[in-house]
Amino acid sequence: MSHRTYGQFCGLVRALEVLGERWALLIVRDLFLGPRRFTDLQRGLPRIATNALSARLKELEQAGVIRRRVIPRPQSGVVYELTQYGLDLEDGLWRLGLWGARSLGGPGPEDILTPEALALALRASFRPNAARRLKASYELRIGDVVVQARVDRGSVRTDIGPLDKPDLVLEAGLEVRGLMAAEVSPSEALASGAVKVTGDPELLERFVEAFHITPGPAKAAAGA
Repeated sequence: MSHRTYGQFCGLVRALEVLGERWALLIVRDLFLGPRRFTDLQRGLPRIATNALSARLKELEQAGVIRRRVIPRPQSGVVYELTQYGLDLEDGLWRLGLWGARSLGGPGPEDILTPEALALALRASFRPNAARRLKASYELRIGDVVVQARVDRGSVRTDIGPLDKPDLVLEAGLEVRGLMAAEVSPSEALASGAVKVTGDPELLERFVEAFHITPGPAKAAAGA
């Protein structure tokens, strides 16, 4: 497949030429959780065709965004990971994701939520200044998707899977987006049953302060 070019001498254009092919940014997104095997990436992007994943990985490797690494025994095999050049995308990628989340709305009938997407959405929406005094571990469950967030006084680590003895377990549907966007308060979410918690309910208030999505343009205009 020929590589897309725009014929302009511009940094943004170059970024689009490297990352603008379908699935490329989502592969980069998932690699922010750490090195992944080919099958791990397929699992996190269940609708990507095998040949498309192979093509995107090759292109990203050639561009210096990712690299292949052989891991030794007993695990042995090949993993893909971000280079420093790829890691430098972090701030811009999170900002782009948060910008999109502002107008996300409700899910379509065929939309899916992956653990990788949710774990990285938490990382993107984290506000260090609001969590400077918070030290707590959260387990977030949305249907079959389970992710974790460990907050330690202004820093956060997110990952896939349950935690051992989390300080708060938060069970919700995709309505959790409205909670994080302050479209509904924690007390309203609990009273309606949209959100259920196990642990100290006050930590839900701290969660909303630490993980925040700015309301979308329609909401912002209505509140002006």
